[in-house]
Amino acid sequence: MSSNPSFTLRAVDDVVFEEKPIPQIRDDEVLVEVKKTGICGSDVHYLAHGRIGDFIVKDPMVLGHESAGVVYKVGSKVKRVKAGDRVAMEPGAGCRTCDYCKRGCYELCPDMVFAATPPYDGTLCRYYRLPADLVYPLPAGVSLEEGAMMEPLSVGVHSVSTLASLRASQTIAVFGCGPVGLVCMAVAKALGASRIVAVDIVPARLEFAKQYAATDVYLPPAPKEGETKLQFSERNAAAMKAALGIDGLDVVVDASGAEVSIQTGILMAKAGGTYVQVGMGAPQATLPIMALLTKQLTIKGSFRYGPGDYALAIALVGDGKIDVKPLITHRFSFEEAVKAFTATRAGKSEDGKGVIKAIISGPGVAISEN
Repeated sequence: MSSNPSFTLRAVDDVVFEEKPIPQIRDDEVLVEVKKTGICGSDVHYLAHGRIGDFIVKDPMVLGHESAGVVYKVGSKVKRVKAGDRVAMEPGAGCRTCDYCKRGCYELCPDMVFAATPPYDGTLCRYYRLPADLVYPLPAGVSLEEGAMMEPLSVGVHSVSTLASLRASQTIAVFGCGPVGLVCMAVAKALGASRIVAVDIVPARLEFAKQYAATDVYLPPAPKEGETKLQFSERNAAAMKAALGIDGLDVVVDASGAEVSIQTGILMAKAGGTYVQVGMGAPQATLPIMALLTKQLTIKGSFRYGPGDYALAIALVGDGKIDVKPLITHRFSFEEAVKAFTATRAGKSEDGKGVIKAIISGPGVAISEN
């Protein structure tokens, strides 16, 4: 067994390559040789700010959690996978004993061990240890890069399928055309949504969304001088309804975290509709409570993913219902991790190409290996 080079965050804007101990697995665990890892916005946020809410980086932490790899070693009690299997890696393990875990909401476990969430190391390394039930064999036609994309896609599955329970022929609007918003649209399309409205303030993002999964796009107007955020949102929602020729939508998902998007989204949901918040923004927001109340909306927060979400994500890709390959815009070697983070943070690479998802290959893994 070779060494375990890792990409470690020591402090804000301070990252290094270092050797970490090779994890020792228990009887019910597997050791995965990490091959491909996507950069998530949370990774960039920890790099730039050292914290996300109450999650604060106090000690050095290996970054990364959107990964796929090859099983290197299995514990003595593991039956579902074997060494050599190509797998997607679900990077969060619940305690298995609390009420949340027992009732099938392990994503809410207060003792969740989640990769690259302080104080736990992430997956930008050669070897990573996981419970055997949190690795998922990839179908023959699904690449390791696509396997790494199962993590963000599972966020979309959780929001649109599990929480919103979107059904065929229903309508949906997704605010924010970043990676999470795009996978939410892809899931909606795969589930048979009749209308998928992409909303963003960047025209290029809307153009990509229309080519990828959206049926309609909407570019909000600029705020007026002296206008409050809620006044803008009310005007924006009215303009959006007029532009699209609708009274509302069955499902609204906000993947932006912007206060005006949240407000507009609630105003855009039809009576009896469902609103899901998946984007993280400011910790507080003013909501149009009367609209929420009088329309009897169902409002849900979406956090990571839960039972069945990874399996459905893999099935949707394996069956050809979702194509995540167009979302992978940049590829970097392990040694180029700093360059990869710089590009993702800037939103574009040195050549000016916009970043949707950057993939970093594992130590010693060729960019072309899949």
